[in-house]
Amino acid sequence: MRLRRAALLTAVLAGLTVGASGPGGPPGGPPAGHGVVQPAGHRVVKERGVVRSGDRPIAAAEVTLLRAGDRPGAGARPLARTRSDAQGRFTLSYRAPDSPDAVLYLTADAGPAGHPHHRTGHRVRPVRLVAMLDRGKRHGKVVLNERTTVAAGFAMAQFTRRGEVAGSRPGLQNAAAVSHNLADIGDGSAAEVLSTAPNGDRTSSLRAFNTLADILSGCTAGQTCESLFALAARPGAQAPKETFQAVADIARLPGSRPAELFALGQGRNTYRPRLTEAPDAWTIALRYVGNGHELDGPGNVAFDAEGTAWIVNNYAFNPDPLQPACGSRILSRLTPTGRDIPGAPYRGGGLYGAGFGAAIDPEGRVWAANFGFQGTGCPLDASLLYRSVSQFTAEGRPLSPPGGWRFGDIVQPQGTVSDREGNVWIANCGGRSVTRIPHGNAARARNIAPGGDSLVKPFGITVDTRGRAWVTGNGSDSVMLMSPQGEPLRSVTGGGIKRPMGIASDTLGNVWVANGGAVVTPCEGTTPAMVAEAVEDIVTRHVDASVTLVRPDGSTPAKPFVNDGLFLPWGIAVDGDDTVWVANFGGHRVANLCGARVSACPPGLRTGDPISPADTGYTSDGLERNTAVQIDPSGNVWLANNWRDVPVQTNPGGHEMVVFVGLAAPVRTPLLGPPRRP
Repeated sequence: MRLRRAALLTAVLAGLTVGASGPGGPPGGPPAGHGVVQPAGHRVVKERGVVRSGDRPIAAAEVTLLRAGDRPGAGARPLARTRSDAQGRFTLSYRAPDSPDAVLYLTADAGPAGHPHHRTGHRVRPVRLVAMLDRGKRHGKVVLNERTTVAAGFAMAQFTRRGEVAGSRPGLQNAAAVSHNLADIGDGSAAEVLSTAPNGDRTSSLRAFNTLADILSGCTAGQTCESLFALAARPGAQAPKETFQAVADIARLPGSRPAELFALGQGRNTYRPRLTEAPDAWTIALRYVGNGHELDGPGNVAFDAEGTAWIVNNYAFNPDPLQPACGSRILSRLTPTGRDIPGAPYRGGGLYGAGFGAAIDPEGRVWAANFGFQGTGCPLDASLLYRSVSQFTAEGRPLSPPGGWRFGDIVQPQGTVSDREGNVWIANCGGRSVTRIPHGNAARARNIAPGGDSLVKPFGITVDTRGRAWVTGNGSDSVMLMSPQGEPLRSVTGGGIKRPMGIASDTLGNVWVANGGAVVTPCEGTTPAMVAEAVEDIVTRHVDASVTLVRPDGSTPAKPFVNDGLFLPWGIAVDGDDTVWVANFGGHRVANLCGARVSACPPGLRTGDPISPADTGYTSDGLERNTAVQIDPSGNVWLANNWRDVPVQTNPGGHEMVVFVGLAAPVRTPLLGPPRRP
């Protein structure tokens, strides 16, 4: 299994990055020897490039090729150094590392030397331009400019400290690959993924990206460096001393001082198109569509050990909302850069109209809950198709029979999770029960029904630090706690729990509940059309939209957490720093709250306080109506565009996954209960 996964990472992410850094050496000459590591390798490689700001070459820049550290806190190792000539050109020779996991990057340091570097003692120069190298694609030259620096800074934000890049596999490698979705290092332009549909002029991300590059150009010109570093500084932390670290700091806390940063770029038009007014936060969100004709009502996503994204869909793809769509019979699987894995999407195993249920167990097997979603006008009888769960191997081969696994009285299944022991838990939205599959053995599935009205319309499910399962009851305004063996222990009410949807656990034993307020799950007599009608006229945050913290003993604070980043909350996730992320079915926004581990939050915040802007959350015009939110091993935040803004019920599905680049603390995957740092 490990060998197959290693081979998969190499094949799928053939365009990964590799890097190195340092000063010295004549332009175009051999690498300077002082301080440069020359590990044994199979071949000597020459890297040619140019350093520039816009069309202006930057001469005498100290160009360094670095290999990123292979674990958090490890130092990046310089492999070669030189200096750019009068036209900004340089040539480096180095021995290529043997490891296919090596991540290499180029830095170009320019400007007057300032403070000494914390490790090397070298004087830090304020302008540091960076390009992540792409091992899967050879270029005539590599361009380092402000665009490539913004791309590297955002994609590597969770792996960059004090200007150096380091991190664990596969998150580090995947993040390096994502940088090439933002900038083309061959010519310094915006990358094709960012600059064309479904991105490009359809969202504001390209304009935000170019505006950030313009903001950097003021420092490159020697005019705004001190202001940039002061504004980019994270509260309570030391201000960055060079431009690459400044970008990474902005990416990790993008809602800090957005208007002031925007003002630094006023009057600069090097990179176009650009924003005409300040955003609420400096986020970059990319839409991914796989092969372009597979996603229709994506409901949830689960990441495997290599960080590839397994996505369940409500509907069979059809771009026309007026054409009746039956339930989806495919399981999508995307690379971390949003492309189809070879052979995907997968079919079979009884898949039909999966909703919120997607999980991966400790063996890498994939589980999809068949809710039976279909648009109005589909001639099929969904009641014959919504009583199963589908199971696939890590390679996408169906393990369940053509009708799916039907043990354990599954009825309109929604939330689905695996715990660390491989037990699979399924919330039966139409059955007032939970199905527990011991160690993934479907034939031993058991139905657990607490009885009465204690668990009505079960929807979301999570497993805590003790292996206990917590299930939201959307129709009973409650959360049910079950023992690791599935025994109902207690029903939790109060604390603002109102029409709860998603639920997630943290590393301290707490669980977090997304209170939909006006959202009624479409099961047990409620149809999707009724859901659409209930939310149709809600144009501002609903009074009951909130998040509730439930402590390990089942107690809750007196009041839930509320801010205007919460707009019909649906999915919820906890990242590697225990901060909380909430997907919204309205408002085109995702919210980020300070979790119970307050030390990981910006200074002055308490549990439940918004980290994202309190008035808006992190917005994006690439978002529609979102159900799921999940965090990948690179710290990218994935959301499912499940429904269109105006959901015509013949085929209401959205067609994209939306990925906020570098925004969250990375999570080890697959997710098996509380998050773990990679």
